[in-house]
Amino acid sequence: MTVSTNKHKALGRGLDTLLPAARGSQAAAPAQSQQPAGDSVRELPVEQIDRNPYQTRAYFDQTALQELAESIKASGVVQPITVRRAGERFQLITGERRLMASKMAGKATVPAIVRQVSNEQAMEITIIENLQREDLNPVEQAKAYERLSREFGLTQEQMAQRTGKDRSSVANFLRLLKLPEDVLRMVESSKLAFGHAKALMGLDSPEAILKLAQRAVQLSMSVRQVEGSVYNLMHPTPQPEKVQRMLDPNVREAEQQLQRTLGIKVQIHDRKGKGKIVLEYKTLEDFDRVLEALNSR
Repeated sequence: MTVSTNKHKALGRGLDTLLPAARGSQAAAPAQSQQPAGDSVRELPVEQIDRNPYQTRAYFDQTALQELAESIKASGVVQPITVRRAGERFQLITGERRLMASKMAGKATVPAIVRQVSNEQAMEITIIENLQREDLNPVEQAKAYERLSREFGLTQEQMAQRTGKDRSSVANFLRLLKLPEDVLRMVESSKLAFGHAKALMGLDSPEAILKLAQRAVQLSMSVRQVEGSVYNLMHPTPQPEKVQRMLDPNVREAEQQLQRTLGIKVQIHDRKGKGKIVLEYKTLEDFDRVLEALNSR
């Protein structure tokens, strides 16, 4: 429980750095309440607010939106949205779900705070706010991290600090985008989980990745089953000399366990209780992942 609380504090600090929260509006009164001190909350016509052009979210749960709309009908918008001026109109910065649900609820106005931010600030705020949400699908998160890296030149460590995530998690999401587009669509549509995708990353061939992904969907394979299939594809039937080396079942089991844990080829050479462990990596991402795994132990 303590870990969860600290995480949310970290997330809050990350976004506040970019878009300082209105101290007076943090209590977030309903739309019909009086405006708090500090940043002024205004009632803006929903028809004068344009969507955020930097929005990275592609999917919105319609059931959850309808539930939010019903709540808004009953109690109003509890937390104001944030906008910036765009000529005679306004452009959304944060709160797209609240704006959409307000329209569904038939509201003519919505409580909003008007801020002065640049295009770059608006984009970064949008991306980081999205990454702090719990309902983004893995591909949306991966694309958001990639955009932070491309648009703002942030390192994986910097992105981790701003979003309250582990650097290894950021690295895994970025690696996800290397999968074939057809596989990414399976992840977006929840046909495959992020765990399936991480297992598929161990394969080099796009054709092999797609074939196994399709098989996993057709057979409703578990993540562990996909991991086993990836392992078998990466380590076909060993040559005779390898069979002789791996005759000890304890050595065989230890080698396979290390390979599943690290996601790379591992060889254990054992002679009467002495020997060596050989780790073979093919990419820098593999190398980083092994270091993360070793350092975390």
